[in-house]
Amino acid sequence: MASHIANDLPPHLLMWQRVREYAVPPSMIETATARRAAGDWAGACAAARIDADLDLRAVRHRHGTELATRLRADLRRLAPDLLRWHMPRIAPDGRLRPGLTISLARYTGHDGAPAAQLVVRTPPARADAGQRMSLTLWEGPGDGTAGHHPHPHPDRRFRLDLHRHLWDVARGGELARRCGPGDQGSPWATGRWAAEAELLLRADRRPRGAFTVRLGARTRAVLELVAPDDSHVPTCRPLRHGLPPQEVAALPVLPEAAARVLPDLELLRHGLTRAERLHPLVAEALTAVGPLARGPEPSGPVPEPHDPHRVECRGEIHRIALRDGVLTAVDHHPVELRREELLVALGGPALPCLRAIDAVHRDPEALPAVRERLGHGDVAGALAVVEGLLGPAAVLRAGPLRRELESAAARRVDHGLFRSGLVAAHPAARRAPGAGPAEADHRPRLDRRTPIALRRKRTSRPRPRTGQI
Repeated sequence: MASHIANDLPPHLLMWQRVREYAVPPSMIETATARRAAGDWAGACAAARIDADLDLRAVRHRHGTELATRLRADLRRLAPDLLRWHMPRIAPDGRLRPGLTISLARYTGHDGAPAAQLVVRTPPARADAGQRMSLTLWEGPGDGTAGHHPHPHPDRRFRLDLHRHLWDVARGGELARRCGPGDQGSPWATGRWAAEAELLLRADRRPRGAFTVRLGARTRAVLELVAPDDSHVPTCRPLRHGLPPQEVAALPVLPEAAARVLPDLELLRHGLTRAERLHPLVAEALTAVGPLARGPEPSGPVPEPHDPHRVECRGEIHRIALRDGVLTAVDHHPVELRREELLVALGGPALPCLRAIDAVHRDPEALPAVRERLGHGDVAGALAVVEGLLGPAAVLRAGPLRRELESAAARRVDHGLFRSGLVAAHPAARRAPGAGPAEADHRPRLDRRTPIALRRKRTSRPRPRTGQI
């Protein structure tokens, strides 16, 4: 793509382009689909790197057979790879938005009161290696299943219980109708706000009233739903009178999935992807309403996966290719290569072929692709790229490539500690080992990652003790 065209594109589209390329690889979609078709919803979740923290027997014991049956039916209709495809992301890397609890389905008891919610959780940023998620049942305030999760309550801004077409295979046909047409290329689905607000207010048991749309970090649009009944087409308009900030914060929030246009439509519109690269369920739903736009075809010849490198060495063009699982200089005799490697170990100059092999080991051209796959948790895909470059029998040398792989392995250990609850406290709340008396009394700075209990303790102002008179 030309540089001037890329510079004219919004940054969030370039982010979503990388997300669609690396976050949900085709191998994950294929494996999760096969297991879901066989009725193995837990296996499908495992293929999509989603930990299922659910015990259906315990749910039936606490909430009855009816709720457990509904929950089991939703789990069988869940497409975990499609859920990962539509999960909220953060710029600039496009990774999962950390520390979220998103409601997928809400269940009511016999008396009509809310009983439980099927939720998906993302780990905090300090433990997001592998980009794994967890699926569990939230049973209301006081539920202890979240443990050390920073935000155990379902988020109001990110909720998918009103957008089941983003994860439920039985409702996938609604995607084309609810994806949201924008206004002259705008990312905001203003044409759908009224209809989506009607669904939101009905779900919150408010037949009519005001709601907010988050337009930015400090920008809110306060709108009012007009004529939300069966005999009139719902419309929305700005609220005629202003409200105090406290009342605005208490109003229902239009979910992000309803406020914005589907990113896939924007990518297709700008030619940043093609229909065949979309998730199969997304492409099927969008194709049902008309032909999809096709992106530009890739230009230039596509190199074969085992195309040898060519290096100018001693006045000749030599080949470097995989032989017996190792990247080697094909046009040099093994005895000559061993002799040259020994000379390099003693401090002598290396052959151009050996220098090229060393450069591929330390800092290959495919390092950005490996880094993107590791960032999105696709370890198998990253190792496949490395094996395609160096061979399965290669020994990694010190350099950027090895550091990336070691860092990804270390961060996966941090995620395991978070999942097990062994590191429940925020790192800023722990005193460094060997700290002296002055450091032991150090009060860590409060930020958005500070645990709620520690933040409440630091900001509370207890009444001072007074002596008896």
